[in-house]
Amino acid sequence: MLWNTRNELRDLQQVAIQRLFEEVIGRNAFYTRKLEAAGVFGSAIDLEEFAEKIPFTSRREWTQDQVDHPPYGTNLTYPVRQYTRYCQTSGSTGKPMKWLDTNASWAWMLDNWKRVYKAAGIESGSKMFFAFSFGPFLGFWTAYEAATRYGCLAMPGGGMSSINRLHVMIENEVDVLCCTPTYAIHLGEAALEAGIDLKAIGLKCIIVAGEPGGSIPATRRVIEELWPGARVFDHHGMTEVGPVTYESEDASGLMVMEEAYFAEVVDPDTGEPVSEGETGELILTTLGRLGSPLIRYRTGDLVRPTIRDERMLLVGGILGRLDDMVIIKGVNVFPAAIEEIVRAVPGVSEYQVIVSQTGAMADMRLVVEGDVNPADVELALAENLSMRIKVSLADQGTLPRFEMKAKRWIYE
Repeated sequence: MLWNTRNELRDLQQVAIQRLFEEVIGRNAFYTRKLEAAGVFGSAIDLEEFAEKIPFTSRREWTQDQVDHPPYGTNLTYPVRQYTRYCQTSGSTGKPMKWLDTNASWAWMLDNWKRVYKAAGIESGSKMFFAFSFGPFLGFWTAYEAATRYGCLAMPGGGMSSINRLHVMIENEVDVLCCTPTYAIHLGEAALEAGIDLKAIGLKCIIVAGEPGGSIPATRRVIEELWPGARVFDHHGMTEVGPVTYESEDASGLMVMEEAYFAEVVDPDTGEPVSEGETGELILTTLGRLGSPLIRYRTGDLVRPTIRDERMLLVGGILGRLDDMVIIKGVNVFPAAIEEIVRAVPGVSEYQVIVSQTGAMADMRLVVEGDVNPADVELALAENLSMRIKVSLADQGTLPRFEMKAKRWIYE
């Protein structure tokens, strides 16, 4: 434990922010301009005045910076020749953006991943299988390399079919599977269709990320029923900031690694801090990614914070994203809410949401796949959302499956 009280944590964060500013101001063109425009010219800033003096950083700002200063933008603290890692965002909310890291910044993210593994109860010597294609997305590479440094046998699953991955897991007696919640479900269903006994693997833990499903009880139940004996363990992170949270011991939410991040939760409209138990937008400052930092970054993630055992807990995990919300018949609807409702209906193997816009009004319908009556899904949606949403049944195997972030929402 790095601290015992919130005051001790604040002292650690104060030192880290001062070091961050010492490195950034005068070296990092993006933040030197931004901070000087806000009247901040030195590193001596107290945490109490941090939120008052330092402006937010938005995704639009740094994406525009890369457009104006190609190819990497100006959010680089050191000369490009000192950077050794290249990654890019998934592009799920726009054009994929490039991100560079130094060896030191990369090592900082690996240390954060090792905290995730420790919280998940992973032991040195475990065999970990990474069911990803290993494109240029940061989460794959940091998770894999951190596993090797943690002392685990790390197995890449790129370039394999689902059945081949299952056979590799069985042959090597894999302990831990890392993938998205959607792919954990798909892989489990592929095993059932092929007559593969998942008990033969002896999997102990499935670490999921990339989607909110790991913190949704209904989705968690589906995964754990498919993979008997394996515990689902959730965490979340972003290419822009790295791994941020890990699941609490009672699976009630996500614990923020506050030794690595200065985290705030604010009202997305006013920018003012919300009280414990209220929903707001997660704001993050990276305390150790000095080569390509983000200061007071608006993540767009909606969370409900509380303090438990001196730690910040995001109750229920990531509740949704500001840019994902749609208004249907006057009701705010988030993808995570639909996921929770649909996964709670027995027999649903996959689903798709189609949102159509007619003038100022938006409408929604669902297509589901599996051994399920669409009327049961309609009833569940009506009971939870107080509105009627039409649901139709697709032939088995016709809806797309996803290895990475699922794209179930279609906008017409």
